[in-house]
Amino acid sequence: MAITDIKIVRDYIRMCSDGWEQGWHERNGGNLTYRMRPEEVEACRPFFTGPGAWTEMGVTGASLAGEYFLTTGSGKYFRNVALNPEHNIGIVEINGRGDAWRIVWGLADGAKPTSEFPSHYMNHCVRAAATNGAYRVIYHAHPANLIAMTYVLPLTARDFTRALWQSATECPVVFPGGVGVVPWMVPGGADIAMATSELMKEFDAAVWAHHGLFCSGPDFDTTFGLMHTIEKAAQIWVLAQSAGQGRLRQTIEDDNLRAIAKEFGVTLNEKFLG
Repeated sequence: MAITDIKIVRDYIRMCSDGWEQGWHERNGGNLTYRMRPEEVEACRPFFTGPGAWTEMGVTGASLAGEYFLTTGSGKYFRNVALNPEHNIGIVEINGRGDAWRIVWGLADGAKPTSEFPSHYMNHCVRAAATNGAYRVIYHAHPANLIAMTYVLPLTARDFTRALWQSATECPVVFPGGVGVVPWMVPGGADIAMATSELMKEFDAAVWAHHGLFCSGPDFDTTFGLMHTIEKAAQIWVLAQSAGQGRLRQTIEDDNLRAIAKEFGVTLNEKFLG
């Protein structure tokens, strides 16, 4: 038996491959982290290779101190994860203060967790608190159509949420709370980590202007599905705007959105409706 035979590791690798096949991970773009359950840690523990040195993150989240995370590696390509997991992904342990990590498996030959691990970690802290521990996945990708929207629309949660909700009928059902928007910031540091985590107190997804999308969820299917739905809606929006030269004959109106929410038993974020 290998660590890649353990279900959670196998499912994690599959999500990396799914994202690559969607075209969301050019070169070493994007990253994925998963907060492991205690029983998953124990299943993987026989394969731990001995802890590495502690590395400070530049952010502190005491609420998840001592937890373990599956993470993609810095500079690693999603397309290579399934081919060579040990060199492209790893498991890291968080210290007792919640401000440093160390590698306990994988990320072989001197590799490190994704450079955006501080953003992931702070978002894990926020989403775990907001969902009573239910959310365990943070996923960052570079979906092209959504990125294109950030060059056209005002960078506000209202403008993006309404555009996406009105582009595909399932959107208000999949993300009834809407999406947040982070203005362009240098990736990988504490500033963007804190800015994103503030938005994720309210939203399951946050747009990074001219960069990509952060999504959160309780499991891989839900989180991947959220990313997929938002990017599909963005593609429809771009196509409709292009075909109509910026003018639409009709759309899903606010009362239609409310009717969808009533039918499917979800509560829309009313601040995004007229």
